[in-house]
Amino acid sequence: MKPVYLLDTCILAEPIRPQPSSVVLERLRETDGLQAMPAVVWHELLFGMNRLPEGARKRRLQAYLLDVVAPSIPVLPYDDHAAWLHADFRAVLESRGQPLPLADSMIAAIARANNCVLITRNVQDFLPIPHLLVENWFEEPPG
Repeated sequence: MKPVYLLDTCILAEPIRPQPSSVVLERLRETDGLQAMPAVVWHELLFGMNRLPEGARKRRLQAYLLDVVAPSIPVLPYDDHAAWLHADFRAVLESRGQPLPLADSMIAAIARANNCVLITRNVQDFLPIPHLLVENWFEEPPG
């Protein structure tokens, strides 16, 4: 089945926090098999792991990323379609005086190119991007 939810770094890092959000953990369980991560997020996670000094924390993160995340959550690339969308909305936003961080706007472009809902805690960072669906799984779902 095609991914529906594109997970931002803050969502993928939540399960290994000392006191993870039960709401996020439940949403991750409910949507198992419908998730993907953008290549930019995979880079951020691996870069963060590689910057850690050798020790228990690094081994724990490495085990989580390589044994849990990598086999179960596909990585969606920043491809030609994402680049086209990205260039288009980035030019429009910059002409309006609304420049975006490159990594965030690349993540948004991957979500749009794959018709995914972007899942993040940082909803405000993505609001200027047209036609992007964004959800915050740290909030209780309605109803």
